[in-house]
Amino acid sequence: MRCIDSRSTSHVLAGLALLSACSSPVPPAPSLPVATPAPPARQVTPLPSVAGALPAPGSVRSWDELRLQAARRMVAANPNGTYVGTVPDVLLAIPVLEIELNADGSIRRIEVLRPPTQARDTMQLAIDAVRRAAPFGNVSRLPKPWKFAETFLFKDDRKFKPRTLDN
Repeated sequence: MRCIDSRSTSHVLAGLALLSACSSPVPPAPSLPVATPAPPARQVTPLPSVAGALPAPGSVRSWDELRLQAARRMVAANPNGTYVGTVPDVLLAIPVLEIELNADGSIRRIEVLRPPTQARDTMQLAIDAVRRAAPFGNVSRLPKPWKFAETFLFKDDRKFKPRTLDN
């Protein structure tokens, strides 16, 4: 008993020939070079930071001078996030930070002394503003501990004024 007759075989072969004629040819596999040098490393040039444009901090003789210099540097380093006019009667948030310094005026640690009860994102805005303004000047001749507190007076538009500049 034959399972396949010759007529059905010829139909199958004709159908396969027709299908193979309609399909696109398979491209040959690309040949790989024996040794390909690695592409050169892409050099990324960092954008200049606002803080990088700040002048070097001046020398300070007291903690009051340091606080004033630090507050001015915070405003200069954050021109789009600060205001210098009159403080409104109602503020959005008032975070208070303690900034501990190394002898050269660089930041050693920032601690939140008073987190705001609302608009908690202003706490991070204040921390970032302090970091952009550093360093604050050589404090090695000032009495230890080398730390100071700053209060940030945030308006509704999330712009701040260091309280030191409000005196």
